[in-house]
Amino acid sequence: MPDISQLSINTATVRARYSLPEILEAVARNGIPAASPWRDQIAETGLAETSRQIRDLGLKVSGVCRGGMFPANTQEGLAAALDDNRRAVDEAAELNADCLVLVCGGLPEGSRDLAAARAQVRDGIAALNDYARPAGVKLAIEPLHPMYCGDRSVVSTLGQALDLCDEIGGGVGVAADIYHIWWDPELEAQIARAGKDRIHAWHICDFKRETKDLLLDRGMMGDGVADIAMVRGWVEAQGYTGFHEVEIFSKDDWWTRDIDEVLQTCIARHREVS
Repeated sequence: MPDISQLSINTATVRARYSLPEILEAVARNGIPAASPWRDQIAETGLAETSRQIRDLGLKVSGVCRGGMFPANTQEGLAAALDDNRRAVDEAAELNADCLVLVCGGLPEGSRDLAAARAQVRDGIAALNDYARPAGVKLAIEPLHPMYCGDRSVVSTLGQALDLCDEIGGGVGVAADIYHIWWDPELEAQIARAGKDRIHAWHICDFKRETKDLLLDRGMMGDGVADIAMVRGWVEAQGYTGFHEVEIFSKDDWWTRDIDEVLQTCIARHREVS
């Protein structure tokens, strides 16, 4: 049975009504040991202030969300994406994050060339890893459900993400998010292929049977159809001992609730069904 010492809260779970300082304070107040902040929230608060508050509260950082978004129509666009990703590495290093999560990016506007976009993702991650490794920052490729291939990620399966890891090497790994990968018939085999050294993050929520919004209607653990505990068992069988990071986008439900209610529910559901 999972323990609260393994729990982390991705700040997207409660960001609709609360600032990053308020979220971090609530995470600590509820006895949760870690959080994963988003870069726009870090920028709004200030990197130095965010780092100070995390240290003062005694929190750990399971990941920084997010780098990636590599594909572009021009060389200038590709260069700008890489520059922004280097800044993301700097932020992850300052916060001593377990990893920088990469949402790789979809097709550039007007393009139908999936192969070219995937090549840009590969080249972008390889170049970024040359910058991240000396900084001690692990890059975690997060495959997204195929419904996001057009606008958010041309990397849709754990197998595709691991193919990139094989090509790039250098310690690049994956972020396994149950919302995006629960459906994959090759999932158990691909988790075994990832092994201990390449699973850098484990994200949990639930996939609702009748979702109202493909982006903003994720379920709390236990409210959907994903067998979270089974997949966690596969992940932990590989030797993964990192945080279980709750990441819920829920505009009409969990985002409307009091932060302590949400966090207490996360604690209970993590223990009972995750």
